[in-house]
Amino acid sequence: MNKILLTTTSFQDTPGPHHDKLEKAGYEIIRERGPLPEARMLELVGEVDGLLCGDDAITRAVIEKALPRLKVISKYGIGLDKVDVDAATEKKVPVTFCPGVNHTTVAEHTFGLLLAIYRHIVTECNHVKAGRWKRLTGHELMGKTVGIVGLGRIGKEVAVRARAFGMNVLGFDIYWDEAFAQQHGVERVESPEAIFRAAEVISLHTNLTEKTRHMINAETLRMMKKDAVLLNCARGELVDTAALVDALKEERIAGYGTDVLDQEPPPADHPLFSCDNAVITPHIGSRTYESVVRQATMAVDNLIAVLAGEKPRAQANTID
Repeated sequence: MNKILLTTTSFQDTPGPHHDKLEKAGYEIIRERGPLPEARMLELVGEVDGLLCGDDAITRAVIEKALPRLKVISKYGIGLDKVDVDAATEKKVPVTFCPGVNHTTVAEHTFGLLLAIYRHIVTECNHVKAGRWKRLTGHELMGKTVGIVGLGRIGKEVAVRARAFGMNVLGFDIYWDEAFAQQHGVERVESPEAIFRAAEVISLHTNLTEKTRHMINAETLRMMKKDAVLLNCARGELVDTAALVDALKEERIAGYGTDVLDQEPPPADHPLFSCDNAVITPHIGSRTYESVVRQATMAVDNLIAVLAGEKPRAQANTID
């Protein structure tokens, strides 16, 4: 019997047919609550045939410890920055993932964060619940310029919704979809820095790489307008937290809305918690009943296919 380590919490916490599909596959399931650090992963692997993981640390050391039994790493979701794909490829372990399943959900959450900041929704809710009828003045989205860094599936959905709000849209992506840009009125810019200088709203939807790590730093923050709002539904490590905290406390930008942090779960004294103009959610951008079922079903399908010697729905690496 194949033994599977299941760590993704949204998979486990959300009811749906993905549970039945995994159960009917007949595997022995070990359940843990991720995201797990490397040390814990090293304790758990070695006697499992497959990983059905979220944002756990799947490092080279973890992969090597998991061999020779490990046959597949099935990533629940899209981002692969926590998986050493090169090491997996070298060791001939297929890495599967789930593209195209959460772009609507994350785009909607992006606008939830933006509206929360622009209309002071969290602050006002807390005032009312505390018995204070304190009315703050907010801003409209209409007529504002949003710059989207990363015009992939999620970035495109943000652009569509921005146009529906009457916003002007700037976009940057290495792989430019001119047909989409023409259809939805997205103006192309040649660099992220052009967006930082021009936009009132900056929304990050790019992958985390060594090149994009800390793309938001002291220098790029100085490029932004004083009324700029920065949104991050991608990865916390895109942002230099210390530099951002300084900019927020000195009111050099207007606000930060994020669903991701550089440490997850964060420590109780995370520096962003001291910033009144930061709205933070606990990495729930893709956590809707609809999206979880799509992601979980695809992750299970990928897992079952590889263990059966068949082609998965989406694989991130090529095994010779």
